[in-house]
Amino acid sequence: MPSRLTLAAAGGVISSLLLIPGTVATAAPHHAGPARPHGVLRPGQLVLSRTVYTAGKDSVVPGVTRLPAGCTTACVTAVADGGYPEVFNNESVDPSFGVTSPILLDSLTPSGRTTDTLEVPTGIDGDHLVTSFPSKSEIGLNLSTDGTALTFMGYVAPVNSPDVSNSNTPGVVDPTNPVGTSYYRAVAELRPGGRFGFTETNAYSGNNGRSAVLDSADNRLFMAGNAGNGGNPQPVGVIAGAGAQIATPSRLPESRQQVGQPTPVGGFSVTELGDKADKVGKDTNFRGLTVHDNVVYLTKGSGGNGVNTVYFIDTTGTACPNGVGLPVPGAPLPTKALAYDPATLQSTGLPENMCVLQGFPTALKSTTSFPFGMWFANDTTLYVADEGDGTNTYDPATGTYTDAAAQTGAGLQKWVLRDGTWTLAYTIQHGLDLGTPYGVSHYPTGDNSATGLPWAPATDGLRTITGKVDTDGTVTIWGVTSTVSGATDEGADPNRLVRVTDRLEATSAARDTFRTLRTARSGEALRGIVYVPGR
Repeated sequence: MPSRLTLAAAGGVISSLLLIPGTVATAAPHHAGPARPHGVLRPGQLVLSRTVYTAGKDSVVPGVTRLPAGCTTACVTAVADGGYPEVFNNESVDPSFGVTSPILLDSLTPSGRTTDTLEVPTGIDGDHLVTSFPSKSEIGLNLSTDGTALTFMGYVAPVNSPDVSNSNTPGVVDPTNPVGTSYYRAVAELRPGGRFGFTETNAYSGNNGRSAVLDSADNRLFMAGNAGNGGNPQPVGVIAGAGAQIATPSRLPESRQQVGQPTPVGGFSVTELGDKADKVGKDTNFRGLTVHDNVVYLTKGSGGNGVNTVYFIDTTGTACPNGVGLPVPGAPLPTKALAYDPATLQSTGLPENMCVLQGFPTALKSTTSFPFGMWFANDTTLYVADEGDGTNTYDPATGTYTDAAAQTGAGLQKWVLRDGTWTLAYTIQHGLDLGTPYGVSHYPTGDNSATGLPWAPATDGLRTITGKVDTDGTVTIWGVTSTVSGATDEGADPNRLVRVTDRLEATSAARDTFRTLRTARSGEALRGIVYVPGR
């Protein structure tokens, strides 16, 4: 039976913890009382989210540890111990395998120098949140619409727990999910003054919440993620708990929150584009999320269903009669969840109020489009991070991941709005060294015996991005890279933080070159990035 952790009071003080990148400190105690100043949300600097693997070798015992976590039937035993990175070879027998780990927030100068680090509480005796270490799409960062708060998502679970990212939520249990444990997902909000708040949700059962944005004007949270890890048809709560969600931030400690059913705010079906309906609930496997000019935008770039592209929520009902369009000027942000009939949800899906952004791809199950993060430089210039296709074809003669190196769409795409449609101007790749392996100190060398391919990672594209525009039209973009490698789960690879400059008026990427600011250490993964505008 799903159970709830008993938690203490929220809203306590979190002191800034100065950490060397790649190390972990003990979370500061969560007390009641006035918040102290902190150094993470500094104007003119970046905030980077990252996670560090903390489980020991004996946390998983080959031939003994039963997987998936909480399984009752079709159980298997682990094939690797808990040591990093070999632990993730357990995915060969348990496709749901993952291990939770702490979330760290670094304040960085624009050049990438760490000036402060804050650890999100992990102790289960108070409000807390963790991430799943190999889950590459998690802990994306967003500033609130007024720029005063930082939001991201994670799990209300103990650190070093297996298979949490594919667990059910306590209020939405799929009996066909092979993972038998249940944990709430939650939005973390780092509020002015350095105070954390957490809002639990039953959304994203069987999968993960990726990003959240706080609309400060109306005190609403928008969320992006995916749901489901069981059979078809999926339960009503799984379908309703996927994709785009809306919620009201809680001001209560986690132990006192009454968590209701998921509250979806957006729905899309490929039938809007004239395609045949596929698995209900999987056309909205969203990853990137942003709010620009009172419009909620989301991206889909993975999964075996739907269209990998950029979407927006249409609150007018008039923007896209055929599934493609542009936001209506002056349209309001969504204010409430979609109304739906639970009796027909498994066959019809959610009401459709989302559109593909005019000019972006509409191909079903694309093999060339993998959008992730996005950032508007202005109303007519949109930068989109393309993660790459994840294919780890390797040529030992050249020491190159050849598929990654040959991609033309992976990296940083610049889109411009002209004559009522968005057009791809160019893609910036130079300096990313796509497909070229790089070394990581204290990381395994040679080949992974489970895959027969080199452990050494190579950049495959970009995931999350942020940026700023200077008065002279110079655009600076920071991004976190995706990887290919011989690891069983490439989401656990040490990846990179990179930076590139562009010009608003530029029509080619001829002079744009990425510079690597930071490479994750062994046992560390970089996730979200956001720029805090200067005063």
